[in-house]
Amino acid sequence: MVAHLTRLLGPAHLELAEETVQEAMLRALQTWPYQGVPENAAAWLFRVAHNIAIDAVRRNRTLGQKTDAIVAELFHYASVPPDDPYLEDQLRDDELRMIFMCCHPKIGRDARVALSLKTVGGFGVREIARAFLADDAAIAQRLVRAKRQIREGRLTLDMPRGHELKQRLDSVLEVVYFMFNEGYAAHAGADLIRQDLCLEALRLGRLVAASSIREPRVDALVALMALEAARLPARVDESGDLILLESQDHGRWDQRLIALGFHHFDRSMVGDEISEYHVQAAIAATHARAADSPSRDWPVILELYDQLLALNRSPVVALNRAVAVAKVRGPAEALAAIEPLANDPKLQGYYLLLAVRGHLLLDLGRPAEAAACFRAALECPCSEPERRFLRRKLEVAKGA
Repeated sequence: MVAHLTRLLGPAHLELAEETVQEAMLRALQTWPYQGVPENAAAWLFRVAHNIAIDAVRRNRTLGQKTDAIVAELFHYASVPPDDPYLEDQLRDDELRMIFMCCHPKIGRDARVALSLKTVGGFGVREIARAFLADDAAIAQRLVRAKRQIREGRLTLDMPRGHELKQRLDSVLEVVYFMFNEGYAAHAGADLIRQDLCLEALRLGRLVAASSIREPRVDALVALMALEAARLPARVDESGDLILLESQDHGRWDQRLIALGFHHFDRSMVGDEISEYHVQAAIAATHARAADSPSRDWPVILELYDQLLALNRSPVVALNRAVAVAKVRGPAEALAAIEPLANDPKLQGYYLLLAVRGHLLLDLGRPAEAAACFRAALECPCSEPERRFLRRKLEVAKGA
């Protein structure tokens, strides 16, 4: 509804669109407990939101000469049920245009993520702050800054074209994947997983993949997210503690999401483009094909990590590759592969580097050095489930 009303009112009036929808929700909370939930709750909210917008536009005449035309259009849509096939298509288009505007290069990267979650994902300020471990006030300020950039830059909901479309699409995919990763492994806090973030990122990715601007790398990203999300039920136990991939119960993996992932993976195999998302999706697909941990094809996974490292020399990719090296060539070679990473500034304070090193040292029969790594890892920022896992590994090292 926010995306739809923003198209009618204009991006400069995004806040008015948000306030209108909030007022419609408030009226629902005030009336539904006493009058009952309407048979078509979505249609009720849709109509009330449009009527509130009409009153606001007429009262303030904030849209100048366009006021009468916009009121007429609001009247028109107020009478159309939201499940009307034509309107459903229009609403999807509005939402797609909104996320592309939220990811405009004139808006800062952090603000793009917050704005996308707020205006397209429907997340509240407190939810966004919790996801990124920031103060409510800091997130609110990001949103204010982003909306000011929309107004001052006179950004529109028009879809970009040509080279600009490619740039903006890359930005959209970056934001969506960032959102997914934050949900898949929270950097701190009580929970390892924020499933709501993962599923919202997957929904937005599918929205782009279903549009006319879909490109192979979009399907590759959707495949990657679906295949990774399929493992979420098995990543933690009943106590919320971390379960490593090799110990996960494959029977708990979501087969529906795996099927969705392979569907988009097949669709991504068009043309000559090979993006990082393609290679990461191929790694996730190789994991998903394994019936159990012993049957996982680690030589293929290592080969794929070699390809990924050729596309992206990221130290995090190199660290993940080392895990595959250990499975194929042994812990000694894997340890040698990660030693240079200790001096990389991007991995300073990154607990996983120390945790992987500690794990390899344990496998090599060097428990004292492994314990030192786990102690150092506990000094780094991480979530509470990860911290409990590190403590368990430390006890194992001390007892070895």
